[in-house]
Amino acid sequence: MTENAAALGIETAAMTMRFGSFTALDDVSIKVRAGSFHALLGENGAGKSTLVKCIMGFYRPTSGQLLVEDREVEIQTPRDAAALGLGMVYQHFTLVPSLTGAENLVISRNDVSAMIDWPRERAALADFMRGMPFPIPLDRPVRELSAGEKQKLEIIRQLYLGRRFLILDEPTSVLTPAEADDMLGLVRGMTERGDLTVLMISHKFHEVMKFADHVSVLRRGRLVGSGTTAELSPKEMAGMMIGNVMLAELDSRLPVKPQAPALIDLQNVKARDRSGLKTIEVDRLTVRAGEIVGIAGISGNGQKELAEVLAGQRRLEAGTVLVKDRPYGATRAESRIARLGFIPEEPLQNACAGKMSVAENLSFRSFDVTPRGKARLWLNRKEMRRRAGELVAAFKVKTASLETPIAALSGGNVQRAVLARELTGEVDVLIVSNPCFGLDFSAVAEIRARIMKARNSGAAVLLFSEDLDELMELSDRILVMSEGRLVYETPARGADLSVIGAHMAGHAA
Repeated sequence: MTENAAALGIETAAMTMRFGSFTALDDVSIKVRAGSFHALLGENGAGKSTLVKCIMGFYRPTSGQLLVEDREVEIQTPRDAAALGLGMVYQHFTLVPSLTGAENLVISRNDVSAMIDWPRERAALADFMRGMPFPIPLDRPVRELSAGEKQKLEIIRQLYLGRRFLILDEPTSVLTPAEADDMLGLVRGMTERGDLTVLMISHKFHEVMKFADHVSVLRRGRLVGSGTTAELSPKEMAGMMIGNVMLAELDSRLPVKPQAPALIDLQNVKARDRSGLKTIEVDRLTVRAGEIVGIAGISGNGQKELAEVLAGQRRLEAGTVLVKDRPYGATRAESRIARLGFIPEEPLQNACAGKMSVAENLSFRSFDVTPRGKARLWLNRKEMRRRAGELVAAFKVKTASLETPIAALSGGNVQRAVLARELTGEVDVLIVSNPCFGLDFSAVAEIRARIMKARNSGAAVLLFSEDLDELMELSDRILVMSEGRLVYETPARGADLSVIGAHMAGHAA
């Protein structure tokens, strides 16, 4: 076990990484000062992962240098990086669930012997933990720890192994806001004391602004901007990431009219959850015209089941669902009359027929009716292709042709195609579930702008999302769902994230 040492500073100098003819990283020079908390931003494919893999020895860069404490080093393997004090905490946990925290720490050492002297190791661990900011119960199996405790243990393991420069890859993706603030606050404290240097990959601007002191932004493999968080706003960072910022709709939010009618009204709704053992119970939920109501909650607390009730995919056991003051059973005819669009989670599985063409999928709402709303007796494939071509162009769906199976499209383009279909024509009601999960920043910005445009045009939008940044950015009101019930409501403007997080975690008084 390595004794505590000072934080390490690193620098990449003109680092370039090519894979054949493709340049993933192009002449990138970034300096991360010792004791700083540095954020690395960029959309998917911008080069973030390539850069950190070059630093950690998973890749050998085509050209350029890596300097540690102003000394040029050659890192050929992750073991070389570890020997220099460089470590990485990954987005997904790498601990052994069946082993205790102590066992996970000890077996991670290279010098551990075949016969472990556990009394000596536990005494050494107790001494080590007295100098750590994280109070982790090392005697419990990892599977019994909360997500926040597991993430802290991942960091403790790196410190235990003597790492003084840490790369954190989306470290809060599985944490509640309270857990995220707690963990990042403690890490920030270590950087301020000069014990640690952090390079954090993140897409959560509020975390970057709260905890990081410097930012570097990559786009298409190149460094396009850097600076301090005191100098840069989230909008400026977003502009660097995607080039042409598509947030105009988000900046032009119209106030919700006091007299706006409730277009979605749920009363005493009950349904079984996925296990069939618990019930989802919503006493009252309304969404008015020109309003976005966001539903927050940790995954598995009933949001998915409630969305399935509204989509007609889960049986309603009691209560009423009214859309525009009419009972709503989620049939195609009812959704057409109500002018309701539905954008589910994982749209390829839940809103598309993967083997059918892009043109056919874009026609699911309209293939059997004429423009005047009368029943169509036969398919008009020429009209289907013409209309699909207009939608592909309008929503920038990238596809080889209109006849391409929709399953061959990227996730972002499947999402754009479903948006094109569900937002075509006049839309009065929109139900959306995790619309941006797994998409890159440019696709996220475009999709959020489309949702806001529908809201500004008078649609009532019910937004289910596990991304609090998304809910804070888009919603007028936020409701928290926990254990299958709505437990808290707040206006989005001025909302307290810690209070929302406490209700999400079931810890609110």
